[in-house]
Amino acid sequence: MTPLRTGLCELLGIAVPVVQAPVGRPCTPALAAAVSNAGGLGMLACTWDGVGELAARVRATQAATAQPFGVNLLLEWDQEERIEECLALGVGVVSTGWGDPAPLTERIHRGGALHLHTVGSAAEARHAADAGVDVVVAQGWEAGGHVCGGIASLPLVPVVVDAVAPVPVVGAGGVADGRGLAAMLALGAQAAWIGTRFLLAEEAATAPAYRAGLARAQETDTVHGVIFDKGWPRARHRALANSTVEVWRAAGRPPVGERPGEDDVLGHGADGAPIERYADVAPTADVEGDAEAMALYAGQSVGLVSRRQPAAAIVAELEAEAVRSLDSPRGMGG
Repeated sequence: MTPLRTGLCELLGIAVPVVQAPVGRPCTPALAAAVSNAGGLGMLACTWDGVGELAARVRATQAATAQPFGVNLLLEWDQEERIEECLALGVGVVSTGWGDPAPLTERIHRGGALHLHTVGSAAEARHAADAGVDVVVAQGWEAGGHVCGGIASLPLVPVVVDAVAPVPVVGAGGVADGRGLAAMLALGAQAAWIGTRFLLAEEAATAPAYRAGLARAQETDTVHGVIFDKGWPRARHRALANSTVEVWRAAGRPPVGERPGEDDVLGHGADGAPIERYADVAPTADVEGDAEAMALYAGQSVGLVSRRQPAAAIVAELEAEAVRSLDSPRGMGG
């Protein structure tokens, strides 16, 4: 048994308290399966999957692992059909966010799955717990991608832990190494939700220009706001400060509708669909065009991320470093 095993590990059927965040399209079945095979909980991001697409991705993951994994669905869009599809396919973990979990929890439970829900405040956490969700994910402001709150993880996680006890909490935002995992456990979370680090995993479908941006970025190189909003208006997010951000800043940070290059087509997806400047699409390896100018979502932990590694190696490093940190914290005579 791993020395980091928590009650949440028992609940989810995992060995290591690491949840791979659903980092959009770069999150492939191969990535989710590799994380799950390494003892963590792999996740698929399926919010916008079309007919048959979700099933294909779930089945590909099931073919690559016999371990638990989850599917993430954002509630800004109607997800009832996708939830039914997940349950019919035997998905054991359904993760939601950006909406009210209450109308969905009973159905998810009747389908035999656990329900995780992401929140950005203690009040949201209490509502989720009262609705019967099995696990609350407390997402701090440092997180990459779309961020539902405005509180950093250090103050947020413990108040959420206190607000929903004994419901287990996963801490999200700002974690990219084992020291961050150890910190989340010390704050009372029972696992860490980690995204930016896994964008550099070998199994991720992250575009080469996106990988390069992550690898050279410092902790100061992200921007939080509403910039890459085509496709998801008014949703605040954190991404690398790339050339599109610089163009926008140089123009005086104008509002939507007045930004430079709003009609620019930066490239095309694998399906041939155009990707415009300020679109909310994170570039994958099969995107053609100027991927560097697209939405390069990343958290403030990006300063700790630099190497391309197999997902299994990332999970193993997270676990080993967390154990060392908890056994001998720096500054405490260790």
